Amino acid sequence: MPALPSWADEDTPVFVISIAAQIAGMHAQTLRSYDRIGLVSPGRASGGGRRYSVRDIALLREVQRLSQEDGVNLAGIKRIIELEREVGALTDRIAEVTEELARWRAAAEQGGASRSDRLPARRTQSVVVWQPGPRRRE
Repeated sequence: MPALPSWADEDTPVFVISIAAQIAGMHAQTLRSYDRIGLVSPGRASGGGRRYSVRDIALLREVQRLSQEDGVNLAGIKRIIELEREVGALTDRIAEVTEELARWRAAAEQGGASRSDRLPARRTQSVVVWQPGPRRRE
């Protein structure tokens, strides 16, 4: 893998299609085909040319592995990629909720805050009609 510029990370689209194809060990036309069917969606340069990131190239290699070694068809590979992205998003959300829960627990253990400060208010659009009951005589 060629060295990335100092300003780029693994998600920065920097490789033109010919270089990305060479790194991934594929033909450029295969990359175009994968882009058309939505397997790998590279970034675009201002002129419209495809630009691949390191993450895109890793995904291309995974597509190739699933296809050649495991015999998965392209529709199956697309679904696998979608499910992996969904699992990643859910894992991130679980981490966020776990951190938030830890903050709530820490605040509750400190004790000084009122109950309304510690528990999030549930927002609802429900309408509740209140009707007074019979008055009690004391």
